[in-house]
Amino acid sequence: MKELLKMNLKLICLYIISILFFFYSATSIAQEDGDADYEQVSDSIFYKDKYGLTVSLDLSRIGQSFWDSEYQGIELAADYRFSENLYIAGELGNEKATYDNENLLNETDGSYIKLGVNYNVYDNWIGMNNLIYVGFRYGFATYSQNLQSFRIYTTDDYFPPDVRDENTTFGNLTANWVELQAGLRVNIFGNFFLGAHIQLKNMISTTDIQNFDNLYVPGFRRTFDNSSIGAGWGYSISYLIPIYSKTKTQAVDN
Repeated sequence: MKELLKMNLKLICLYIISILFFFYSATSIAQEDGDADYEQVSDSIFYKDKYGLTVSLDLSRIGQSFWDSEYQGIELAADYRFSENLYIAGELGNEKATYDNENLLNETDGSYIKLGVNYNVYDNWIGMNNLIYVGFRYGFATYSQNLQSFRIYTTDDYFPPDVRDENTTFGNLTANWVELQAGLRVNIFGNFFLGAHIQLKNMISTTDIQNFDNLYVPGFRRTFDNSSIGAGWGYSISYLIPIYSKTKTQAVDN
């Protein structure tokens, strides 16, 4: 089953990369047939500022799925440039994670969506679309917990460990949270970008499970009894699909 999941994940990645390269080729041809991105007239430079949809693939989850046998996950993200510095943004993902220690074996499986905005605080050079941004998200997840086994806690070492095979599934669970993001996205060539970000999260609510805790929430990740705070990070590859452009003017110092 694990090998099948990895094979499906590879096929999904190859499919997404093929689509990105198709868009890149089509955009390059269109740019060659069109006007230049900028031109200088007298003491001013006129240039085209691109507006469009940027789609991203989270590489950190892909990488962890290959090197960590207890994790499988994928996340796709997108943002749309609404105004000069404001972007409508969101993420959609699926995660399966195993919590395995000497006292407990549990598997979490589910999907999540996050919606919000990013604000670019970086003043780009002419014709560039790099970002240094801060953002806000509201996250919602649906998932299940499968308690496979647990050990009865005791301080007496005379008897061997009492491990109970449970195999109990808690389904139809939900969780929601808010998070702050900070990150950057840098153009590497054409309309392709590399990015990295960090997250600070605060859980709002989760479905209560009788005599059991939500050890892991897809999208939020690891949870703890004594705190509603979580954190995360990631890095990604992105492709900008230009939809339209605005002509801008910048004075040139003589």
